[in-house]
Amino acid sequence: MDGALNRLDAAAFLQIWQRVDADDHGYIEGKELDAFFQHMLETFGMKVNGPRCLQLTQDKIRRLRERFMSAYDTAADRRLQIQELATVMLPEEENFLLLFRRETPLDNSVEFMRIWRSYDTDSSGYISAIELKGFLQDLFLQHRKSISPEKLEEYTDTMMKMFDKNRNGRLDLNDLARILNLKENFLLKFKMDACSQDDRKRDFEKIFAHYDVSKTGALEGPEVDGFVKDMMELVKPSISGTDLDKFKKALMGHCDINGDGKIQKNELALCLGLKLS
Repeated sequence: MDGALNRLDAAAFLQIWQRVDADDHGYIEGKELDAFFQHMLETFGMKVNGPRCLQLTQDKIRRLRERFMSAYDTAADRRLQIQELATVMLPEEENFLLLFRRETPLDNSVEFMRIWRSYDTDSSGYISAIELKGFLQDLFLQHRKSISPEKLEEYTDTMMKMFDKNRNGRLDLNDLARILNLKENFLLKFKMDACSQDDRKRDFEKIFAHYDVSKTGALEGPEVDGFVKDMMELVKPSISGTDLDKFKKALMGHCDINGDGKIQKNELALCLGLKLS
């Protein structure tokens, strides 16, 4: 168990948690507790009814549950809150990251880039602590969640302490993408160069619809940013705001054939070597 915890991070914890707390109550109880510990240990190679050396019996799960309940059920309500488990099972940084991700999930790169651009107005590739506070406030408003000034200050200070590694008072694009639980790169679902023309056209339609959030038939502003960000990350996992701006400029120069500052659907198709009927 302790060895498993050493390899547990916020993403793995949250994935397991969401499987058992399907109604998103923020706590688990009864059979959910057993399911949580079973899923967690199976994640790290222990199987119920598996080989004898790895066998995890229901009795062992029960004993593990009771051990945690007696030590960490601080409210004595026979439930375990996500905060109670995260505090003991994750390092401080991952614990905070988990709880913040749960409160402010992001749907896609377009949403992330729209908010990022509103603060990185000089395209420096960084935002300061003051800008970060406004950034976080917008996220909570966008998800219709209220937050007190004190809590907002706490989140801002904690993020700067944890993620400003070089202590220069600012965070970069990659820091925020990790903090804000940006979902998996949408483009990873597709392998366009390995498909027939018909398959590529079908994939293209899905891709364009995903980034054309405004449904105007053209990508513009943060829609282009989101597409560029995901494209770059296919070949370079860690990108800077400056890198993104350079690639965006090159893409616009190549694809924006009519010079309107947008990428029309047919323009992007041509850039990707497709002919739409």
